[in-house]
Amino acid sequence: MNHAQLTALGRALRLLGEHGEALTADTPDARLHEVKADLRRALDLLEESVGAGAPATRCPEHPQGPVDESAPDLCLLCETRRRAARRSEFQGSRPQAVEPVATAPSRYGVRADRPQPQQRWLPEAWNGHEWQLCGTPRRDRREAEAYLAAQRRGSRPAMAYRLVHEFTDYEVLRIWGTPVQVDIEPMGNL
Repeated sequence: MNHAQLTALGRALRLLGEHGEALTADTPDARLHEVKADLRRALDLLEESVGAGAPATRCPEHPQGPVDESAPDLCLLCETRRRAARRSEFQGSRPQAVEPVATAPSRYGVRADRPQPQQRWLPEAWNGHEWQLCGTPRRDRREAEAYLAAQRRGSRPAMAYRLVHEFTDYEVLRIWGTPVQVDIEPMGNL
């Protein structure tokens, strides 16, 4: 409803209110026909300003949604959600079926006992003697490479960085820089 429609409708309803206050038992028919015309004008204005049809449900979230007569707010969508919640609540409280026990335990275990393989990318920096982990292992390769690029541009970059792919085993994917063995002792341990 735009501002002009709102103003016209408000004016028409106020006029109807004045008609209602002026009604008495001996109001002439001409005055009643005037009230009737004003009432029709207000209804026409209201009809023009209403954009959508009347709400089918009492649900504020889905006023035009499908109707479920058994739901308190007549909304099928919300009632379906409520039923699913009640069903999962019921199924969660009942005891689960007991799995059959193996006749003899396996010496090497069963598949469910083994951990699932994980794929990670490990950012490592060369500290002068060995490669050391320089950040959190990442699940996304691009994120790990972006992290190492930021480390190389940082204020105190290491001599070299590398990205190691860990998937049940380790594989060096890429090395930035050249790792050089650095002796801690100043004179070469003399």
